[in-house]
Amino acid sequence: AAGVAAALCYSALFGESFNLAPAKGFAWYHACLCELLYTLMLCFVVMNVAAAKKNVQEKNQYYGLAIGFVIIAGAYGAGAVSGGCFNPAVALGIDVSSAGLGFGWCGPYILFELAGAALAAVLFKVVRPEDFEGEKTPATELVSEFLGTYFLVLTVGLNVLGKSKAAAFSIAASLTSMIYALGDVSGAHFNPAVTVAILASGRCPDLTPAKAGTFMGAQIAGGVAAALTYAFIYKGATFALGPVGDFTWAGVSVAEIVFTFVLCFTVLCVAVSERTKASHLFGLAIGSCVTVGGFAIGGISGGSLNPAVSFGIAAAQVLNGGFFYKALIYSLLEFAGGAAAAGVFKVTHEVETALPEGKMEA
Repeated sequence: AAGVAAALCYSALFGESFNLAPAKGFAWYHACLCELLYTLMLCFVVMNVAAAKKNVQEKNQYYGLAIGFVIIAGAYGAGAVSGGCFNPAVALGIDVSSAGLGFGWCGPYILFELAGAALAAVLFKVVRPEDFEGEKTPATELVSEFLGTYFLVLTVGLNVLGKSKAAAFSIAASLTSMIYALGDVSGAHFNPAVTVAILASGRCPDLTPAKAGTFMGAQIAGGVAAALTYAFIYKGATFALGPVGDFTWAGVSVAEIVFTFVLCFTVLCVAVSERTKASHLFGLAIGSCVTVGGFAIGGISGGSLNPAVSFGIAAAQVLNGGFFYKALIYSLLEFAGGAAAAGVFKVTHEVETALPEGKMEA
């Protein structure tokens, strides 16, 4: 009722309304898949940051930010395909207010949004078995890494193919939301370069080389699955990985190393270090590195900053005759940035290992 009332109010205020329907050139299943996926993401983040037992007990201060950022991620990403409702009340309200232009699309939209919500509930139980008298397993962490990377790369692809004017912000919002949702499940790396940086820092004893390898495998699998998803939504369209415009591989090398360094160093400082850890703003700080990198070097290298993103983009582009070797080059550059971040972190935060534990916390 509130959704319909609000839609009738804005229609009366402006003297016009807009119709609910897939964007021109897209079929019902393209739009409905977008609605399912981002409603899934929205409900999944809500449950993790606002309903998970641990977060309820700790009374975190970032739940609103995490939930709101899902809308930014989805609106700029999937909005160009479906309009970006992600809410049955929104879909029904828009359809009712524009009934004069045609009515009925709210039906399939709502069905797929409800399906997304149901799937989110299932995945919530998978990543948080301890909330349901179960036990956390290594598979739980791998599912977490897969999901976080999947939504990150999906948002990357939809923004690029949809020619979004706020791609960097939307992509950063997706990363921020999923970090807040899954940070206490797997650490929310969602990036093989971040995993390498944390491993090389030596500050996480639980992250063994073998475990790091499984994390990177899950992240790359999530990136490739997401790339195939955005290629399907855009009817086979993909985009290439490589220097943008007249820039060279030298420029790409500097850009990817430097800004992957910035990203990984920030992760180490705000999420790993006991002295500089940001208990509530860690997700925003990390996500903001993507915003900065996207605007700063997006026009040079594309601003991947993540081997899982690079692998996903290249894998999808192979469908249209692209070359996969570019992902290997990008990944090497990004791993170099991550390793450099770990090296510098060991120097800047050496005091943490030099001082007794009691003095570190003083």
